Amino acid sequence: MVADSCPQVNRNGSAELSERSPTVWGMSKASSRSRPAYRCSECGWETAKWVGRCGECQAWGSVAEAGAPVGRTVAGPVSSPAIPIGQVPVEDSRSRTSGVAELDRVLGGGLVPGAAVLLAGEPGVGKSTLLLEVAAQTARSGQRTLYVTGEESAAQVRLRADRCRGVHHDLFLAAETDLGAVLSHINEVRPQLLVVDSVQTISAGDVEGVPGGVTQVKEVAAALVRVAKSTGIATIMVGHVTKDGTIAGPRVLEHLVDVVLHFEGERSSRLRMVRAVKNRYGPVDEVGCFDLASDGIVAVTDPTGLFIARHHEPVPGTCIGVTIEGRRPILAEVQALVTTATSERPRRTTSGLDSARMAMIVAVLQQRARIGLANRDVFASTVGGARIQEPAGDLATALAIASAWKDQAVPTDVVAIGELGLAGELRRVRDLPQRLAEAARLGFRSAIVPLEPGAQAGSIREVDGMQVVGAPHIEGALRVLDLAREEAVPIFTARPGQPGRPPLGLV
Repeated sequence: MVADSCPQVNRNGSAELSERSPTVWGMSKASSRSRPAYRCSECGWETAKWVGRCGECQAWGSVAEAGAPVGRTVAGPVSSPAIPIGQVPVEDSRSRTSGVAELDRVLGGGLVPGAAVLLAGEPGVGKSTLLLEVAAQTARSGQRTLYVTGEESAAQVRLRADRCRGVHHDLFLAAETDLGAVLSHINEVRPQLLVVDSVQTISAGDVEGVPGGVTQVKEVAAALVRVAKSTGIATIMVGHVTKDGTIAGPRVLEHLVDVVLHFEGERSSRLRMVRAVKNRYGPVDEVGCFDLASDGIVAVTDPTGLFIARHHEPVPGTCIGVTIEGRRPILAEVQALVTTATSERPRRTTSGLDSARMAMIVAVLQQRARIGLANRDVFASTVGGARIQEPAGDLATALAIASAWKDQAVPTDVVAIGELGLAGELRRVRDLPQRLAEAARLGFRSAIVPLEPGAQAGSIREVDGMQVVGAPHIEGALRVLDLAREEAVPIFTARPGQPGRPPLGLV
């Protein structure tokens, strides 16, 4: 018995037990690789075991086993031989206008043949109206256009086309939700522009899943992109968005297409903006402006007038700033109202401005400029539905609040540009010459900006016919407009040749 339990020596000279334990089994690599995987049909989330609820999108009953067949790919025939890149023709890939100037601005010149464009936006923002206008303009230029709708009937689209004056004999309309039927329409019409509204409503019959699911969206988008690349048809697909504003469906949808555009705007405002998030043919920092009316959508080439309320008399609590939307400078008016607080906790309410940034500006004014706002309610808003998100609007917001607090108006021909730091300093912002040039074009005569390096505080320079004053900190900017807490010290003299008008309208 003792001998049986003693270790024995194997071929390699190492000791081992005379009998292997029947309860210990070795794990082979093949068994670990063949473990089944489960995937959510809604969002694509994967897990090693089945669960009743998806851990990513929280959908019930959407997790199912996903087979992963293992194969080996062999070399096959090629569609066209590889040639030097210098010999690739580019004439067929030059962009052509879409008929809408603001959309061409965002696309980088127009629609490129064979390009796949994804336009996403909230319901009711005007995506279908914009694309119907693009389709009508393309048809008027003599190019066949196919508009496929999966959300509306053909009669409903015709009614909108009558209202927007978009009826043309080269604009073809089809109401389909099956991918095979859409491909048949493409082969029959052979358009130069294809509009699909929307990609989440089209389904492939040979693919599992409901329309709008991960598998269906990937297959439909991939099929439309393949057709666009092989036939040179410019394709625009409409995409839905989720509650947080992101594009619905798998992230691979954005990778499949060439251009991703976001169509946004407030429901209470007629202004709509198209932003390029991804663009293989142009810049991604460009913005197009549109005016959505009852009779259609119109491109707004000069949107500055929508965000400025010209007052006949100076009004306390208003100041003009210059913001950059893409590469376009736009003037926006900031309005502020300061009232006595009615509760123990003063209110800080914003509209069109970042609430956290406005609270920081109020704190800087109170601490660095000694403006008493601790027991005051502060309300700040922009005009015309404009949204100022960049720090360049800090100085205009601060001057508007200080003007409302002192009940003294800022001159109507003054613009303020600059970022405000927690120490009260004014920091330079990007594209300052372009901002000043836009303000000068619209008739503004004076500007307050952060102090140039090496320049003297309060120095005045001439830029495009404007007086530009550099201020090192917020208190210096307030003193320029006599908005500081204590009496302002005159630091300017009259302009040469204009003795009756000191700079910035100071007296």
